[in-house]
This record gives sequence, C-alpha cells and structure tokens, in this order.
Amino acid sequence: MNARLETTAPDTLSADQAIGQIAVQLPGATAVFRRLKLDFCCGGQVSLRDAAADKGLDLPALMEELGALQRPSTMPAASEPGALIDHILARYHEVHRAQLPELIRMARRVEAVHRDNPDVPAGLADFLEHMEQELLSHMMKEEQILFPMLKAGGNAFVVQPIGMMRHEHVDHGEALERLAALTHDATPPQGACNTWRALYAGIAQLNEDLINHIHLENNVLFPQFETPQPAQGCGSGSACGCG
Repeated sequence: MNARLETTAPDTLSADQAIGQIAVQLPGATAVFRRLKLDFCCGGQVSLRDAAADKGLDLPALMEELGALQRPSTMPAASEPGALIDHILARYHEVHRAQLPELIRMARRVEAVHRDNPDVPAGLADFLEHMEQELLSHMMKEEQILFPMLKAGGNAFVVQPIGMMRHEHVDHGEALERLAALTHDATPPQGACNTWRALYAGIAQLNEDLINHIHLENNVLFPQFETPQPAQGCGSGSACGCG
C-alpha cells in the first residue's frame, strides 16, 4: 500500500474563490454545487459570491456547508478505545459513505463525456462501485460485531474478527494501488475539465482517508486487544546452530 496521493484542500475558504477552484480543491463540494445547480465545470470561473447571488442562495449558509467538508486529519488526543472508535466512525466511516457515491457519479460522467480521450480512466466508475461495496461490507462488520466487542472491553475471541479485519485491510490497500494505476496517481491530464480534476482530487482524498483509517485501526486500536506473542529465539537447551 504505497500510493500516497497528496490533496490540495485550501486552509481557508473564501467567497471570492472561483467555484471551479473550490470544486477541485475541496472534495465533496461538487455534490453541494450539483444539488444547488451551480455550474462548477464550464461555468467554474465565477466566484462563489457571484454564483450564490445569481441563484439567490444564502451565502453564509453555503460557506458553512462547504466549510464542514474540510476534514481534520488529527486523531483524538486520547487513544482510549471508546473515544478512538467514535472518532473512526465519525471521521472515516461516515466520510467514506459520503465520498464514494459522488466519486462514482463523477467517474461515470468523465468516462462518458471524454470517452474518446486516450487518458480517460476507462472502468474507473465500475471499480469505485466495487470498492464501495467492499468498504460498506467491511464497515458494517466493524460496526455491528467488532467495535461493540472492543467497547465492551474485548474477550478471548476478539483476535479472530480483528484478524479478519486486518486481512480485509490488505485487500483495501491493493484496491488503492489499482485506483492509483487507473488514475495515474490521481493526476489529471493537461487541459482536463473541472469535473475530471475534482474527481481526481476526491480520489486523492479517499486514498489519504483510507490509509489513515487503516493505520488507526491496525496500529493504534487493534494492538490494545491483541496478546503480544513471545519473542522467538533460542531456548537454553536448543540445538538450532545459532551459536
């Protein structure tokens, strides 16, 4: 799982930014713009302020909705299992459920509109749908089985579902590698439209989120419930030939 795709989400959101720029830099903004019928693709050069005024939209409310999409990457200060699980659910599980449908929609749009472009990511929408189904199944097992067990303090059998989740994490890592290959490491081609650029920015964010999600579970949460294995070495009477 080596693909590390950098995102470019702005530190601050300005009403004077072009909506096309916001769509590209702020994953999830495209869904908001699409719902409000704001043209971020061909009409993306218009500022957020002017676009909202043209549609009679409440600019402060729109700014607040977009601001909520700026996802924090820091984990809670305490690694207490209950607090960490709540953080994972809110920061990653809910976000993945919101991310993937919009990415699938944009991928289908890009594949259809730019089907004659040699750089078009053919098969991307279908692959994202496959990833969505795998992630939904994985998160459901964590939410319904594993996380309640961990919140209750764990037990002697908890290592079995943890082992299954670790195995599925490997599969998710391989999926990210395939996603990177399909999208040239989420690098849009020269002259790509705003929808294509926003799609790849969202994929970069998904990549970063999923890597951080897996890291928190594999390296912070799960080890608290796994019995350390004794160090493997030579016993005092062994004849392994190490001496």
